[in-house]
Amino acid sequence: MNKAGERLYNGILKENPTFVLTLGMCPTLAVTTSAINGLGMGLSTTFVLTLSNLLISALRKVIPNRVRIPSFIVIVASFVTMLQLLLEAYLPSLNTALGVYIPLIVVNCIILGRAESYAYKNPVIPSLFDGLGMGLGFTMALTIIGAVRELLGSGKFFGLSIMPDSFTPIAIFVLAPGAFFVLAFLTAIQNLVKEKLEAAGKDVSKIGSGCAQDCASCGESGCSSRKFYDTEGKKSEAEQTAKADAPDKTEKPAKAEKPAKAEKPAKAEKPVKHEEKQQDKQLKEKAASDGLDIVSLDDDDNILGSEAAKAALEITEKEDD
Repeated sequence: MNKAGERLYNGILKENPTFVLTLGMCPTLAVTTSAINGLGMGLSTTFVLTLSNLLISALRKVIPNRVRIPSFIVIVASFVTMLQLLLEAYLPSLNTALGVYIPLIVVNCIILGRAESYAYKNPVIPSLFDGLGMGLGFTMALTIIGAVRELLGSGKFFGLSIMPDSFTPIAIFVLAPGAFFVLAFLTAIQNLVKEKLEAAGKDVSKIGSGCAQDCASCGESGCSSRKFYDTEGKKSEAEQTAKADAPDKTEKPAKAEKPAKAEKPAKAEKPVKHEEKQQDKQLKEKAASDGLDIVSLDDDDNILGSEAAKAALEITEKEDD
């Protein structure tokens, strides 16, 4: 399937904004009292969504990032104004039936969501088909809900009576609670079909944008980071895998700690020579016999102590003479 067809298929079925993503609930529940109203609202939204996606994608390199949301709103509001003038001129009855919900398309979360997550970050052609697919999916959902409500609530289909005269209309389906009942019923049918497909071995869990993210809670990890061409997508995936497998060259191995230097042993004191000790001993004995008060020399005194003792002994001998 080519990329244009893929975007259409995803918007209509896999990423249906009403049944899958549950976006745009305000017009979904308010204007689907009949099939014609649902179809008119859906086509109006498709017109604005397609053209706004096209223009936003074309200006994506011009619009500053800081003011992108106000820029999106100005672009969408311009197309909504054009749409409202066309409806007033050529379809006044539909414009009256839809009422205030035509101007409210400006702040429709589907339009702003696709502009932010896809059109602002993808080329023009895929953005155009993305808007068209989402719009057609929205139109299909509103038309089905409106047709069921109209059929059960008034026995008509697109304004034509098709139910037998014995049929009693169920008025609650035309009122606001009927919208919730029909939406819940159709969503339950969709979930049942999905479960049967999963039981049959088909993978229906992946969103059709090419990622495993849920568009309802997607930030910037889904459509915004997806490339349009498969070759680019495969190339980017291969590059990411190669980067993940490659060793990190920036981390340098830790340097081996240098072994602590061994402390140098303290220098051993020079032993006093045996002859000097004997000489010191003789000097001590002679000084003691002469009654001199000379400081005693220990065994570990150095040679300066011996010289001082000799000087003191010479002085004593001179005094005796």
